[in-house]
Amino acid sequence: MVRRDGLVVLDKPPGLTSTQALAQAKRQLQAAKGGHTGTLDPLATGVLVLCFGEATKAAPFLLEADKRYQVTIGLGVATTTYDAEGDVVERRPVQVGREDVARCLGVFLGEIEQVPPRFSAIKKDGTRFYQRARNGDLEAPPSRQVRIDRIDIVSLEGADLTLDVTCGKGVYVRSLAHDLGVRLGCGGHVKALRRLAVAGFTIDQAVELAQLTAQTPLMASDEALRHMTAVELPYLLAVAVAKGQTVHMPGVDPGWVRLYGADRRFLGVGWALADGSIRPKRLWVGGV
Repeated sequence: MVRRDGLVVLDKPPGLTSTQALAQAKRQLQAAKGGHTGTLDPLATGVLVLCFGEATKAAPFLLEADKRYQVTIGLGVATTTYDAEGDVVERRPVQVGREDVARCLGVFLGEIEQVPPRFSAIKKDGTRFYQRARNGDLEAPPSRQVRIDRIDIVSLEGADLTLDVTCGKGVYVRSLAHDLGVRLGCGGHVKALRRLAVAGFTIDQAVELAQLTAQTPLMASDEALRHMTAVELPYLLAVAVAKGQTVHMPGVDPGWVRLYGADRRFLGVGWALADGSIRPKRLWVGGV
C-alpha cells in the first residue's frame, strides 16, 4: 500500500455497503488511507465519493452536501425495512394515478420532520437501530428535521412509481417512500435507488469499481470544495497560513474559503470573518 491523495467518484454497485465498496477500492488502488462520504444501502447504486490520503480532510464537507436520487417505489407493498430487502408486512390494492401522487408530494417539500427507518445505522446508547430492530425492538429513531428541495415524477407504470429527488443531508429516501405510500393509502417501499449526484459530482463522472487499478488517476481533493470561495494568498501570507496562523485579507466574504499559495498550490480551508481575517481550519500536508 502507498500514500495516494485525491478523490474517486465511484458508481457503487448493488450488494455492497459503502464500507465494503471503499475497502475494495482501496485494495485495487493500493491506497493506504481512505474514507467514504455518505452511506448508501447495499440495495442502492450510484455516486459515492471516495477520499484518499489528504483528501479525507474534505470528507466532512461532502457529508453535508446536497444530493440527488432516482428512486423506484413499489406501491401496494410495505416492508419492515422500507425497501425490497425487508419482510413484507402489508399488501394493499393500488388505485393511484399520477394526479394523486402529485397532490401528495407537496407535504414532503421544504423543511420537514422525517422519522428514519427502524432498520437504520443511527445509534442510541451505542447500539445501531438496525441491530435493535433485528432483536425485536420496535422503537423508531427520533424524528429529525431534513430538507427536500424538489421531487419530480419520472413515471408511474402499474404499481411502480419512479421519482427524481433533490435533497439536503440526512434524508432517508426509504422513509420518503414509506411515508408517501401511507399518504396514498396503499403503502410503498423502495424497489431501486440510484444516487445521481453529490455536491456537484454526477453519475456521468463516476467510474465502476472493476475499473479501478493502481494506475487510476485521482481527482484533486479541492474539487470537493468548489462551493467555497477560492482565495489566492501572497507568498508571506501563504507561509503564515501553512503554519496555522490567522492572516488578514480584506474583501473576502465571510464563511468557508479554499486557500491557495501564489503558485496555486492548494493549502487547505479556512474560515473568513467579517473583519477580513482568515483563520486556517484544515491544512493539507504538501498540498494536493
